[in-house]
Amino acid sequence: MLQLSIHKKIIAGLLLTGCTFTGCRKLVEIGPPVNQVGLDQSFESDATASSAVLGIYNASNTRSFIFPATILPGLSSNEVQNNVSSPGYDEFKQNAITITNSNIANVLWYYPYYTLAQINAMMAGIERSGSLSPAVKNQLLGETKTWRAFVLFHLVNYYGAVPLPLTDDPIGNATLARTPATQVWQRIITDLKDAVALLSDTYPSVLRARINRQTANALLARAYLYTKDWQNAEATASTVIGSGIYSLSPDVNTAFVNTSNEIIWQMATLTGVSIYTSNTDAAGGSFAAASGTVPAFSLTDTLYNSLEEGDLRKANWVAPTVIGGTSYKVMTKYKLRVLPSGTTTGNEFNVVLRLAEQYLIRAEARAQLSNLSGAIADADTIRRRAGLPMLDNALSQQQVLLAIEKERKAELFGEWGHRWFDLKRTPSIVSPADKTRADDVIGGMRPATWNVTDILYPIPDAQRTANPALTQNLGY
Repeated sequence: MLQLSIHKKIIAGLLLTGCTFTGCRKLVEIGPPVNQVGLDQSFESDATASSAVLGIYNASNTRSFIFPATILPGLSSNEVQNNVSSPGYDEFKQNAITITNSNIANVLWYYPYYTLAQINAMMAGIERSGSLSPAVKNQLLGETKTWRAFVLFHLVNYYGAVPLPLTDDPIGNATLARTPATQVWQRIITDLKDAVALLSDTYPSVLRARINRQTANALLARAYLYTKDWQNAEATASTVIGSGIYSLSPDVNTAFVNTSNEIIWQMATLTGVSIYTSNTDAAGGSFAAASGTVPAFSLTDTLYNSLEEGDLRKANWVAPTVIGGTSYKVMTKYKLRVLPSGTTTGNEFNVVLRLAEQYLIRAEARAQLSNLSGAIADADTIRRRAGLPMLDNALSQQQVLLAIEKERKAELFGEWGHRWFDLKRTPSIVSPADKTRADDVIGGMRPATWNVTDILYPIPDAQRTANPALTQNLGY
């Protein structure tokens, strides 16, 4: 899995990225080799410890971490299309991924495990330190536990059973076998419950660019939903909604502005332009493109056509653009491509969590608990903002659940792989009990290449060569 040499790079990288924007020069001056002692030095004061943990945010707020987490699952779910020919992307689009696919090996596996090594190193340093004030120690532990749960959430959804490193021991972590998915989910929930107890509602940074208690609660509500713990999903989403901190943006056009009160957590950028739109070079990959050129990625006609007529999200979050006689459905949740003339900073970051999702989590949980009127009320909260008519109160339970699935598709497209995860976690409505909505939807669209085992991605072949303890997923 992670090699010792990678671990050394991580420790060095943490010390550098944590100080990139904070000026802690002493930690990067020429001196003794970077080792555990060097890392522990960064936890000798509240200021240097906070700077070190910021290294996780800085290192993760990159195109290599954020963009693929939307694009690759989006290709799998037929939500996104690649407009630049690439076998590595085509395999996702066709649900025919090979064990040597570079996106699997270098992006969806490597970066999450690189980040986990960072997080575990930070947690160990915080816990060993005897110099931190109780308030800062709790805040930093709460942030790192939330980060670990966030990364594990993506890994378990990509691969199912995965290695579960919980220490900063690079040798032991390099030979871990896969932990069953149920145990990974339990660790996610445990970390988030710990984080809720450690954190406060006060954000430790401006513009909600760092984690607070409700960030952990929002992820916890999602984890409960995915593990079918409907009562806790409803209760935890209600905690976030009822916290009094957040409110839906009244205008869909301002939902992703970095001052939006709808945002629960976002990753800041130095320029104020989102990673999703800042690279207009097609070779670099983006939802944006220079005028008159084809974007590297766009939304599919299937996604666009599924949005209801009159939906303000269809009118404002998608821009059909004709280039060379072909209509490309460009995602425009983020409005800025470049900085406006005369400005030095934009007003958009990379949104991770929004209040809208919490209403949809609670709606689904309530429907599963047979509280159909409450489920419809929550779904209607989102539909009202989108300018759509309210749902029929006479809908059956299955009809309500399908309406919520459709609403999640319309509200959360182009964000962190939601559509793919929803399809693969939801039982089929037309097939045997062991099938999923992915079989219904993607299997129907791509019968020549779809297999029931495609809901999990393959373990990278190179990782299995490096670590013989890793087994392969079925179908690969």
